[in-house]
Amino acid sequence: MIPGDIGIIFCESEYLLKMNKKYLGHDHYTDVITFSYTGKNETKMSGDIFIDVETVRNNALLYGQSFSKELLRVMAHGVLHILGEDDITTVQSNKMRKAEDNALSKIKIDPII
Repeated sequence: MIPGDIGIIFCESEYLLKMNKKYLGHDHYTDVITFSYTGKNETKMSGDIFIDVETVRNNALLYGQSFSKELLRVMAHGVLHILGEDDITTVQSNKMRKAEDNALSKIKIDPII
């Protein structure tokens, strides 16, 4: 699969909460929602990744991570969803976490950020 058009949209908690309710039927805050536009037979991946910056910042503190590393994690998470990965079950969540860790291991983070 080759990269196509991927939009990354940064938004506030309340905006993403409304999207979570409207499109996923979930009544809770989340750090990322992804809409994949990649069809099964397509070679280009495309989609939109909506990121709640406030929740990412809170999660970074909660998990003892830098904001930049947590932000990169949710961006990788969104790309994995575009590629067809899911995280509904425990097995899927564990697989997703390993894929996120693998992606993060390949990114150099500037310590100034």
